[in-house]
Amino acid sequence: MKEFPKIYLAIDNCVVSKRITKPLEWMEYFKDLGVYYIEASADNELDPFYMGMDYIKDWRDEVKRASKITGQKIVNLYSGHGTYSTLGLGHTDVRVKDHMLHNWLKEMVNTAAELDCGLGFFCHAFPQKILQEPDLFQNSWDDLISRFSLIADYAKDKGLRDIGVEQMYSPHQVPWTIEQGKTMISDIQKQTKAPFYITIDTGHQTGQRKHIMPTEEKIAKELDFCRKNSLDSPRIWLGPRKAYQLFRSAVKSPTEEEKDYIKQIVISMNHTPYMFALYSDGDTYKWLEELGGSSPIVHLQQTDGKSSSHWAFTKDKNSAGTIHPEKVLESIYKFYTKEHIQGSAEPVKEIFLTLEMFGGTAEFQQDIDDKLKETVNYWRKYIPEDGLKLDKLINMRKN
Repeated sequence: MKEFPKIYLAIDNCVVSKRITKPLEWMEYFKDLGVYYIEASADNELDPFYMGMDYIKDWRDEVKRASKITGQKIVNLYSGHGTYSTLGLGHTDVRVKDHMLHNWLKEMVNTAAELDCGLGFFCHAFPQKILQEPDLFQNSWDDLISRFSLIADYAKDKGLRDIGVEQMYSPHQVPWTIEQGKTMISDIQKQTKAPFYITIDTGHQTGQRKHIMPTEEKIAKELDFCRKNSLDSPRIWLGPRKAYQLFRSAVKSPTEEEKDYIKQIVISMNHTPYMFALYSDGDTYKWLEELGGSSPIVHLQQTDGKSSSHWAFTKDKNSAGTIHPEKVLESIYKFYTKEHIQGSAEPVKEIFLTLEMFGGTAEFQQDIDDKLKETVNYWRKYIPEDGLKLDKLINMRKN
């Protein structure tokens, strides 16, 4: 018999960063909205680099006191814009990588352990020089996997429920394809028995289809277009710099040499397969079908499929949006009906569907309040009670 996970509706407190910053204040705020499980973002006064550990320790005490008062629970901590804005664990200088690992990630694990919650993060990127050279990319990948394995072991020793990295949507921020997500988890499990997961974000499938490897026919059509319009650079993604150089040379060369140039471009592209995605990698629901049970946190945002703008689930955004609660639940359900894949982490038993809205700098607080209230009410139609099993939620909708 299949074991389905319990589903909870949660919210990331980044939506009120620099607005509602005291733990008791944002807990009461979210409680009034009808949300009892919270993801605490480093952006809302929780970053070890910005705040310092003396403050963080006091913050943890405040959270514990506030939880007793409100009855709410911090279920996950998450990284924010601070670590997203740097190469971090993918840095070219080992001192920076070590600094991020030991002084940021481990400290966040310590805080999560104190609060008996999980941790999700994204704090790495690969610069262009690494992407251009397959050997450099592989070395950087292997180093990243080793560091993820270390932090997974550390988190397990500290008693964390789970830990994982967020999936992204462009080649320099791995994992950004479904297969890469599976490979990352598998590679980590080869180095450690400690579980390590990913976070699927429902708006992080907006870049992959811009990075699909073009066919020879499409390259030929683009060459013809560029010649007719006196353009040097293509409008399509070719991946490595060498492929672009070959394309520019082809534009300026006699047409009878075109086939040879196209073959060279294809060889160049195939040399860096990690720079390309499949069409299915741009499908949110395919991600959930293939990796939903490896994602204890699913970040929820409404999107039109063109950008990851972290829209709220309001009537106007939903009419233009691609994210539908019923399809989210059904796609995760499909994961759990499949056989467990050898080499991956055990499917999670709890999934926190976490609203991750952003508030604009010049946005009125009342407007934020209104869109959050509408968003929560919308999702409560599909998750009327926290902690229900996924199969029960699905059957409730059918009946």
